[in-house]
Amino acid sequence: MARISSLADAVAELVHDGDTVALEGFTHLIPVAAGQEIIRQRRRELTLVRMTPDIVYDQLIGAGCAAKLVFSWGGNPGVGSLHRFRDAVEHAWPRALAIEEHSHAGMANRYVAGASGLPFAVLRGYVGTDLPTVTETIKPITCPFTGARLTAVPALNPDVTVIHAQRADRAGNVQLWGLLGVQKEAVLAARRSLVTVEEIVDELTPVPGAIVLPAWAVTMVAEVPGGANPSYAHGYSERDNAYYAAWDAISRDRQRFTDWLEQHVFADIAGSVA
Repeated sequence: MARISSLADAVAELVHDGDTVALEGFTHLIPVAAGQEIIRQRRRELTLVRMTPDIVYDQLIGAGCAAKLVFSWGGNPGVGSLHRFRDAVEHAWPRALAIEEHSHAGMANRYVAGASGLPFAVLRGYVGTDLPTVTETIKPITCPFTGARLTAVPALNPDVTVIHAQRADRAGNVQLWGLLGVQKEAVLAARRSLVTVEEIVDELTPVPGAIVLPAWAVTMVAEVPGGANPSYAHGYSERDNAYYAAWDAISRDRQRFTDWLEQHVFADIAGSVA
C-alpha cells in the first residue's frame, strides 16, 4: 500500500545511484519538482527513461545525474533543442551520456510489456528506418503463425517511476485526468513508484475521463502543489510558457546553467527560472 511522505524523504528512499528512473508525463503533469529533488540529492549514474524528455531531463543531464538516456524524442517544447543534453552527447559535459533511441510506439509498447510481466513487445514499427542499425534493443522477429516480419523490443521495468497527478486520497489511491501519456503503464512496470500530487484529499470524487492508480500499485505519494511547473496540471495550473522560452538561453551556456542550478535548485527556490 502507498505511503504518504515528503518529497525529499521519498526521493531519498526510492531513488538510488545507478537506478533506472522514468519520469513520465505528456504535455502536462510532468514531475519537474521531483526531478529537481533528484538533482538536489546529487544522485549519480542514473539511466533516465522517458518518451519525451524535455527541460527537466535537460536539468538532470546538465547536473551530472545521468549516465544514459532511453527515449523517443527530446526537445524544449515549442522552443528548440535541449542544450545540456546536446552538450553531454557532443562534448561529454559534464560527463559522457549514452543514448538509446526508440520510436514513440516502441517506448509505449516497452512499458506495456513491462506492466504485463512480459519479456518483450512486438510491433510493426521501425520498418524503413535506420534505428535498428544503431539501437541494440530493436530486433527483427518472425511471427510463428503468419511468417510476417515484425520487430521486438524488450520490456521496460524501471527501478523507479515518478509521475505527477492532480490528487490522491489518504490511503494513497491516485487520481489523474486530462491529456495523459503512459503514466499508468510506467507505474505498473516499475519496481518502485513515487507520485507527487497537487493535493491529498479525504475522498476522490469522480472526474470524467480520470484514471485511478490504486494504492497497492503505488509505493509512495508526496503532496507537492505546483509540482509540475512549468508544465501544467489540468484543473489546477496553467503552463508557464515564459519559463520554457527563458530556459533556452540559460541552457545554452555552461556557466549560466551552473549558476541557475545553484540559485534555483540547490538553494531550493522552487519553480523559478529567471
